[in-house]
Amino acid sequence: MTSKYLIISIITIMVLGVTSSVMYFSYRPQSTITMRSTLRPDAIMENVSAVIMDKQGKPSLKIVSPRMLHFAANDTTQLLEPELTLYRKSPKPWFIKAKYAKATQGIEKVNFWEDVSIHHAADQGNPATLIRTPTLTVHPNKQIALTDDLITLIQPNLIVKATGMFADMNTGDIKLISQARGEYVPNS
Repeated sequence: MTSKYLIISIITIMVLGVTSSVMYFSYRPQSTITMRSTLRPDAIMENVSAVIMDKQGKPSLKIVSPRMLHFAANDTTQLLEPELTLYRKSPKPWFIKAKYAKATQGIEKVNFWEDVSIHHAADQGNPATLIRTPTLTVHPNKQIALTDDLITLIQPNLIVKATGMFADMNTGDIKLISQARGEYVPNS
């Protein structure tokens, strides 16, 4: 009986040994050098002021940032203290500022966060508007901005707080998503 257990134990140890060695030699962790190189930017730009023109040669977008980092691996650009100017059909553009932003797919989508403000001066169809929010997503080519976070919208004689917003920056229409509360502030 003892020799039977001894043979089973030896076979079990051999199977475990072969299995362990096969797993050990077949598993190859990714090289940390490769991982680090994909996290490195392929371009670093400082004191950037870039104007993007439309097909008619008119400015459609202006980006100002003291520092931009582009990552080719996922085609993203990180911006420090970005200032984005979105020109529209109205003579008054929208201005967007934040501490940080990340652009994806070129400039198809730009996510802003920390101390985000978006404003434009009064024009023929819209009053001067200032919006503050912690985060904002802007689609420059579609001329829209949106957030699910709390916002404070300030216009002459009016302060509105709401949760979520969708703005058509071309027309100046702003849709507040929920929990909107307004306060009339008369001129002093």
